[in-house]
Amino acid sequence: MSAASIAALVVAVIGCVLILFIGARFLLAPRVAMAGFGVPEDSLRALTNIKGVRDITSGIVPLTVLAAAGHQAFGWALLASALTPTADAVIVVTNGGTLRQALSVHGVTALVLIVAGLVLALS
Repeated sequence: MSAASIAALVVAVIGCVLILFIGARFLLAPRVAMAGFGVPEDSLRALTNIKGVRDITSGIVPLTVLAAAGHQAFGWALLASALTPTADAVIVVTNGGTLRQALSVHGVTALVLIVAGLVLALS
């Protein structure tokens, strides 16, 4: 690996760690996170835009992994992606939604990602 590649890898890993911190801040200190994001804390439109972009990214990233690295890496990416619908199910239940809605939409999505991911990753 070249020095430039190593430097790019280090910068990218640091970026990943920082975005994990930012995501955690949205969960633990939402007012501070919204202010840091640059929008009013009560902006429903901002939150729905954030959700929309997150969902688009959640589809593009695994497909990019499939194109670049093949079906086994794609399977691992799907397994990691199952965190999103699992957390969404918890969010639904803990914020006034029904267990039925949480499981029928988000739980089923997580289950499909886990099953497909395992089949692909282990094949």
